[in-house]
Amino acid sequence: MFWLWLYDPFTMTIVFIAYIIGFLGITLLASKLAPKIASSISNKLNLYSAMLVSALTIIIGSLASIYILYYLVSSVGIELSLMGLLFFIIMINLFTWLLSPWLINLMYGASPNEELQQIVNEVSRRAGIKPPKAVVVRGPPNAFAYGNIFTGRYVAVTTGMLDVMDRRELEAVIGHELGHHKHRDNAIMLLFGIFPSIIYYLGIILIRAGILGGVSRLSERREGGGGGLFLVLIGAIAILLSMVIQVLVLAFSRLREYYADAHGAYVSGAKNMQRALAKLHLYYEYNDEMKHYIDNSKLRTLFIYAFMEAIANPFYSPTSYRRRRIIAEDIDHLIESLKQQPIDPVKEVFMSHPPIPKRLRFLDQIETGTERIY
Repeated sequence: MFWLWLYDPFTMTIVFIAYIIGFLGITLLASKLAPKIASSISNKLNLYSAMLVSALTIIIGSLASIYILYYLVSSVGIELSLMGLLFFIIMINLFTWLLSPWLINLMYGASPNEELQQIVNEVSRRAGIKPPKAVVVRGPPNAFAYGNIFTGRYVAVTTGMLDVMDRRELEAVIGHELGHHKHRDNAIMLLFGIFPSIIYYLGIILIRAGILGGVSRLSERREGGGGGLFLVLIGAIAILLSMVIQVLVLAFSRLREYYADAHGAYVSGAKNMQRALAKLHLYYEYNDEMKHYIDNSKLRTLFIYAFMEAIANPFYSPTSYRRRRIIAEDIDHLIESLKQQPIDPVKEVFMSHPPIPKRLRFLDQIETGTERIY
């Protein structure tokens, strides 16, 4: 099979080196240059404009990278089937998209809930969209939206979320998830995720070709050989480019989360959206065990609170009375405190969701009308 010969110890060594170099480079840029650029851009662009600029940058940058890599490889006489690679990547992502709703329902034990469905119906009416199916899954506080054209759309809320949120806060959370459906975020992020995957696997193929056969083939065409090393270098560059594109995709994902937060504020009020996010943040601050589960979740991009992530643990017990009391105390004071917390730009670069302090400050702009979306 096509994908079985992509990896070997030599290929993975080159990939590892490329990742180390790329990670160090991106970390340096994130800590020094990215905050200044982001600050400058954020003062000039609204959310819509920022999403458009990010999307165009990803598309143009990806297509340009693929073209340049293909040109460099073709210049030394190597024929590369981009259509075959593209077909492979698209089929894998399409297969995942089609099966994921059934797998999620099975893994998480999703069950319909009439009371939650009524809330979803009410919030959907305010949002002006058809209500998705409301399901409850067992686990610590979180919520997510998923589904496709064959299974229908779902909004899942965990038992932990139902424990810690009041009615208006829960409506804001559901509004956030409905925003993902309304904005077609699952399909959009699936599409954008294809770009770095294509460039990455292109790099793997080139490294593999360079190590296993590049020198022997090219030595007949290029005096002195060296073609194998050339392919390895181009492959390593491709992997570095895939990392850069992936960072841009994560930035785009964070913007889509702001967009969903704005929808939650639209249907239930910015203050309720802030309180819901603050309660989630406080819960995980006091629960190291759940942090570990979140960090290791396979569905991290789906959750409303997902720069750390929760999984449906069948042995999870409801929050203790002490934690319930802490969460209930002066949540508005906590919100003001969280807004002032500094953000680590390096960590933010690799997050699929914006940091909670930034999300709270963004919702302030929604409340005051300085950021008009809905």
